[in-house]
Amino acid sequence: MESQVRGGTRWKRFAVVMVPSVAATAAIGVALAQGALAASFSVSGQEFKVTADELNGTKFTQYGAVDPGYTLSGEKTAHAVAVSSFDTATIKNLCQSVVTPDIPFVGTITLKLKAGNSSDEKQQVSAKTLFIDVSDLNTTGYAQFGNIDIGVAAGDTGNADKGGKGIGMNSGEVQKKQANPYGFAQQADTAKLVGVQQTAWATTAGTFTLPKLHMSLERGSGKGVECY
Repeated sequence: MESQVRGGTRWKRFAVVMVPSVAATAAIGVALAQGALAASFSVSGQEFKVTADELNGTKFTQYGAVDPGYTLSGEKTAHAVAVSSFDTATIKNLCQSVVTPDIPFVGTITLKLKAGNSSDEKQQVSAKTLFIDVSDLNTTGYAQFGNIDIGVAAGDTGNADKGGKGIGMNSGEVQKKQANPYGFAQQADTAKLVGVQQTAWATTAGTFTLPKLHMSLERGSGKGVECY
């Protein structure tokens, strides 16, 4: 299923494929929860919500970009986003929810994924090569960055330049994003975000490990049904 250059889900088809895909997703979820499978996936096509008690990442980079995608009717569209990327990340108590409105004979359904609900770091969600296309970010706690560098995106594929000439983006970022090569950007060796609440257009990772994974489908939307 396609939604943009990195793949995704065209949610209009969700009602048609929901029943057989739930069984397949459950099987994959068991493997993920047991640490037996690393998965690459993205969710796009409409905004969705993500919360986390805590996110700790390495090699953090953030820059402005245009996220190509599709509307629910299948028309091409584009969204201005702030792309946050991490080489590696661990996430405590991850929740991700996406609303599928007006399914025939069913109504509005919210798909919610929760994982990593543990104080034990080994039981937290872990990701490699993580990209999040953010339209809104709020922390109910705080954000802490180690060795941060704020400036202009260098627009090349080299390593980040600490000499004031701009912040470099790695080849994966350049390939997967329509980034502004001379726009605002920042990077840090480490990033810690506490009490994360964000709205995003896409999440992609090279690998995801999701201990204690739980997926649910709930009628309706809004606070109490979605992640926040």
